[in-house]
Amino acid sequence: MGTLAGKTALVTGGSRGIGRAIAERLGRDGACVGVHYNTDEEAAKRTAGAIEAAGGSAFTVRSGLGVPGDAEALWSAFDAHADGLDILVNNAGIAELGGIADTTPESFDRLFAVNTRAPFFVAQLGLSRLRDGGRIVNISTSYTLGHTDPGLIAYAMTKAAIDVFTTTLAKDLGSRAVTVNAVNPGAIDTDLNASWLRSDEAARAATAARSPLARVGVPDDVAGVVAFLASDDAGWVTGQTIDATGGALL
Repeated sequence: MGTLAGKTALVTGGSRGIGRAIAERLGRDGACVGVHYNTDEEAAKRTAGAIEAAGGSAFTVRSGLGVPGDAEALWSAFDAHADGLDILVNNAGIAELGGIADTTPESFDRLFAVNTRAPFFVAQLGLSRLRDGGRIVNISTSYTLGHTDPGLIAYAMTKAAIDVFTTTLAKDLGSRAVTVNAVNPGAIDTDLNASWLRSDEAARAATAARSPLARVGVPDDVAGVVAFLASDDAGWVTGQTIDATGGALL
């Protein structure tokens, strides 16, 4: 029996990339997983199908994020499939290139709406569903840990807010034995990064060289950290931002 047997999880942005790897790992560990998506229904169905094919249980949850009523719509869709929650993974997010001179007000607002505002209110409305002893895991970025890039200034700011949200919420929910942690990945080989990480051999080699492990990270690397934080073994870990860069910032 898996370590998460009898638990119910929700992974936002769970249909592709890191989110899909997290959803599938939690499913393998025994959780019934809500796979959230915005527009790509087929991808969400494939993720849920993969979980079920491996012997797990899953359902899909559709809701746009970064728009009025997003959290309410998400939880309404979730409630149609489950009567409570044990694990919330705030993974969904967007990134847009732009230094301070290039970032438009529209881009800035869109980044904060999806990456910061949505997780805040998804968690806020989720607390009434989250059982005592539950887990909240927020996916952040290495850009808040010192791996700065002026071309991603607004994106990094959205995730810095998530790190503060994580530590503060951990203090707030400790009385309920709920842990709250953030996982901060570096460059991960996903479709989102395919344009430079898969097609540019020099860029891939340079990325791998930054890690003492001499390779590029893959979604399962992040999923493994999330699975630990979601487990009973991590009951004494809360309010932490976990470096998941393969040591690239050493």
